[in-house]
Order: sequence, then structure tokens, then C-alpha cells
Amino acid sequence: MNKNLLYIEDDLEIGGWVNDDLAGRGYDVCWLTSGEGAMEQMDTSDLVILDIMLPGLDGFSVGQRLKKDFPQTPILMLSARASIEDKLQGLQFADDYLTKPFHPEELAARVEVLLRRFEKVSVAMIELMHVRIYLNEKRIIDTRTEQEIILTGKQFQIFNYLLRHPNQILTKEQIFEAVWGEIYSEGDKTLMVHIRHLREKIESDPSNPEIIETIRGIGYRVKQ
Repeated sequence: MNKNLLYIEDDLEIGGWVNDDLAGRGYDVCWLTSGEGAMEQMDTSDLVILDIMLPGLDGFSVGQRLKKDFPQTPILMLSARASIEDKLQGLQFADDYLTKPFHPEELAARVEVLLRRFEKVSVAMIELMHVRIYLNEKRIIDTRTEQEIILTGKQFQIFNYLLRHPNQILTKEQIFEAVWGEIYSEGDKTLMVHIRHLREKIESDPSNPEIIETIRGIGYRVKQ
């Protein structure tokens, strides 16, 4: 079954050849020239490719709204804006950021990686160190003892969010806003406290965590 891509690009020349290239690779592409109508396409979209400079709402605003309501759908930012500030702003909610000009092979490869990454965690089970996670059942087993590890709702939501973004450094803002659905306030220790208690349950040595890495000054990462 073909994957459905939602592509939002107002430049007709770029949009035309990207649309044709992706369609030629077997994707079903819904191409919009603004963010208007994007939300209505999300139920059937497997991935979003999003420009920043759009008429009406810009790509940052559109992407944030889409990600808030559809956190499990990957978003790839595709923009001529190449400054580090733009990239960091985009990666607050997007899962990848590619700058123009770009090679179509690179875009296709990034689309494939994102689809694999999100599909991988949508199935069955993940093993990390001594823990085995059954995502669909929301169940975690310590393989050393075969005992179940019981997490609170928020602890599981945090862990689940990290697992669904494997190898990606997630900022405290991203995690907080995805789990709590509220704007993160600088200096808020709520997330840090929950991560500490989560580590006490899943790490062999919580003071030297191997499953949930701390990326100093940025946030957290789970490697898979």
C-alpha cells in the first residue's frame, strides 16, 4: 500500500517537480500551496513535508498545530531558510530539517528514514539494555528478573515519546509540550523530576543512566 505524503509548498516550480519526483517513487502526494486545509488531510497522511515561507500562516505555525494534534506523524521541514536559528525553531516540533537547494535523492532518503523510524516504533516491542518494552500493551519487563516495571502515566508518556523519536535529541520544551500539552516555562523542574523517578525504575544505575541520556544544555535522548 502506498504511503500518503502531505506536501505544503507555495513555489509552483519547486512544488511541481518535487510532487512529480515523489509520485514517481510510488508515494501518493497531496500537494497544498498553503497551510489552509492541511489539518483535514492529516488523518490519512503518513508524513508531512513543509515549507516555511507560505502565504497566510507560516510553516512554523502550521507545523506546530499539526504536530500538536498528530504527534505520531513525522514532519520534515523543507526550506530555503538555512540559519541555525531557523533550524532550531523548526526542530522544536519537526522531526527533520532539509535546506534548499537539495538533491531529490536526499529528500527521498530522508522521507524513507522518517517513515521507517515511525513505523518501527508503531509495532510490537523494543529491547534496550535489560528492559523490554511492549508499546501497544504499555508494558515494560526487566529481562533480568522477568518482573514487570510499573510506571506512572506521565513516566510512561515521557518514555514512550522518547522511544518514538529514537536517536533524536529532544529538548525539554519538546518533551514537556508533547506530554503535558502546555507551554514549557524556562526553569520548570517538573520534567526533570519525572525523568529522575523514571530512571530510578528503568536504569541499572540511575546516577549513570545508559537508557535515557542527558544531553547537557539541550535535553534527552534514547538510542536504539
